[in-house]
This record gives sequence, C-alpha cells and structure tokens, in this order.
Amino acid sequence: MRTSSVKRAFKYRFYPTDAQAAEPFRTFGCVRKVYDLALETRADAWADSRQRLGYGQTAMLTSGKQTAEPACLGDVSSVPLQQTLRHLQAAFTRFWGNRSKYPRSKSKRKSRASAESTRSAFRYQEGRLRLAKTAEPLDVVWSRPMPDGAQPTTVTVSRDGAGRWFVSLLCEDVPGPVPDTGAVVGLDVGLTALVTLSTGEEVADPGRGRGERERLARAQRALSRKKEGSRNRAKAPTRVARVYARIADRRRDHLHTLTTRLVRENQTLVVEDLAVRNMLRNRRVARAVGDAAWRELRTTLEYKAAWYGRELITVDRWFPSFKACSVCWAMAGAMPLRVRERTCEGCGTVHDRDENAAVNLLAAGVAVTACGAGVRPQRESSSRSGRSVVKQEGPPARVGIPSGQGDEVKP
Repeated sequence: MRTSSVKRAFKYRFYPTDAQAAEPFRTFGCVRKVYDLALETRADAWADSRQRLGYGQTAMLTSGKQTAEPACLGDVSSVPLQQTLRHLQAAFTRFWGNRSKYPRSKSKRKSRASAESTRSAFRYQEGRLRLAKTAEPLDVVWSRPMPDGAQPTTVTVSRDGAGRWFVSLLCEDVPGPVPDTGAVVGLDVGLTALVTLSTGEEVADPGRGRGERERLARAQRALSRKKEGSRNRAKAPTRVARVYARIADRRRDHLHTLTTRLVRENQTLVVEDLAVRNMLRNRRVARAVGDAAWRELRTTLEYKAAWYGRELITVDRWFPSFKACSVCWAMAGAMPLRVRERTCEGCGTVHDRDENAAVNLLAAGVAVTACGAGVRPQRESSSRSGRSVVKQEGPPARVGIPSGQGDEVKP
C-alpha cells in the first residue's frame, strides 16, 4: 500500500464580491499582457539573431512595470506575472523537446482565464484564504476537506466561460491506505459502452445524452441569430458555455467515480494504447470518440494508480485484442465497428466484441506480470505509462519492451 506523499490539487468554487472580482480581472489582463510581450520578445530575438532567450533573460516583467504603456501592471501582485513567465519557459521547453507545438499568444476571447500565485501572494489559515491586495478572505465553498495540516504551495484562481469562479490549492498529501487485492482486470474502452471489463461488466457513458445535445444545439442556434455587437450577442456565449459546463462536469464526475472504484478494487489494470488523435480525424466517429474522453480516462487511471501503489499495464495499439479468440486464439478477418458479435471459426465460441477484447487484454497483462516485459519484442510501444505489450502474432505470452526516451531535442 502507498504511504509516500504526493502533490494534489484541491479545487473549490468560490463566490467573490464585486470588489474581490475586480482584482482577479485586472490580474488576468496583466498576466495575458506579460505573457504576450515575453513571447513576442523571444520570437524577435530568434528572428533577428537566432538567440534563444530563457526565463532569466525575459525582463519584460520588470521593464514593463516601469514603462508608461502597460502602467496597469503595477496595480496587481507581481507574483502571478512572474509565474506566467515560468509557464512560458515551460512551454518553450516542451516545444524544444518536440513534445508540443510552438507557444501561442493568449487571446482575449479565451473562455477560461487563470492566474497562479505562490505562497508570498496569498495567506491560508484555518480554512480562510486571502489573496494579495484583497481586504477580505474569499467566500470559498469547501466541498471536501483539505488534508490535515496542509499548507498550499500554490493557489490558482480561474474563471470559466460560464462565469464560475474556482480556486485550486496545490499541497502535499498522503493518500489513504488501500489494501492489496491481487485482482487483475482488463479494460476495453468503446462507444456503445464506455468501458467493458474482463469480468463481463459494462459501464455506460452518461455524458452523451440526447437531451444535452439538443439543449446545446438550441443554445448555439440562438447565439448565431444574435446581431453582431449587440448586448444579446455578448450574453449568448455564456449560455452556450453553461451547457458545455454541465456536460463536462457530468463526464468528469463519472470518470473520477469509475477510476477510483477500479483502482481500489484491482491491484493491476490493463488498458490499450489507442491512437485517439487519429480517430478524431474520422468524421464518422469523431464526436462520439471525443465525448467518450478516452484520453482523460487513461490519464486519470495513470495518476491514481501511482497514488495508491497499483500497476497500470498499457498494451500496444497493434495488439489484436478484438480479432483474436480468447479461447483458442484463432484470428478473425476484417471486423468493422458495426460487428458487435462473432462466432469463432476455430472453436465455435460466440464472443461479444468488447468483452472478448477485455479478456485478451487481461491475458496480455498476466503475461507481463508473470514473465516480465522484454520477452521476444516485436514492436516498440510509444506508451508513456511504463510497461507495455507488443503486437501478437501467436499466443499472448509474447510481450514487448518499455518505450524509449523519445526523440532527441531539436533546436
């Protein structure tokens, strides 16, 4: 069981007064201004002299507060402005490491705005949170308790497109003890059911209700009918964002409930490394795949498994999980998505497509646990979750090797 501490963010909703909301609004604008100015300076330095500037060389924060043009920078705390420069540095580090695209400027039309503060810019004591340059503590709804004796290291204030205010506190926490179960389960994600377990259980997806889609379509049609520049046009995006927020909240709550249960009940979980980005290019299933949030499901399983000392095994995307018979390992031919059941030509067993895939994933995970990764590798996986299994051409005991360290850093 896990006993070491981990960093966890506790997010709460709060309701600021008009005076309290004015300060974050100013901070959001200044954070955007500093980020864009620093990004422009870096781009000009590279275009003029091929010079790669770092965080220490972007003096935009200090010089900006002394010039007359962005005079508003002096009205807000300097800590969020320094943090946004660090975020820009992290964005360039990912770009130079070929892990993300070139950083983009912050748009005023962006639905979500946020500002991060370190300990010198806020005070948290006895369940009361007060930000720098605010006279009163925030009216936070403490929907769940903070860890005993926790002292947040950073506080992020954000406002989403629906007009809701949130505060996220990052602190050290020790997850509660979870007993070892020894259970191993295979998970196959799908569209008819969000997750099918190797035990035969199917978990439905509540995030794609017809009623929510119709409500969203009505709000979007109402937005398109509003006259450009009118007050009604300015109010309509908020109504659309509220529908989006309801759908996203429902999906997120369902994913957290499901992943917590799976991690608590099973010692080892086996999932498949799917190319979700490629699937989103298929216009026939793009909306359904996006609504299913398979990437978010896997990410949540990854960090919760790390918290509670569980093992998450990722099977390579070329593993024939749904084509292979889980009884005799006979391979089927082409199986389009509309084929949900098949009868094995080798042993005559009738298989449900998703359940058969989950059972095969379980067998691959058991092979990794018993034999260890690195036995007769055939194809290297790009999974970032650790141990992996490669494409199978025979019995599921053939397993692969963990992924490499990625491509070399390019200038």
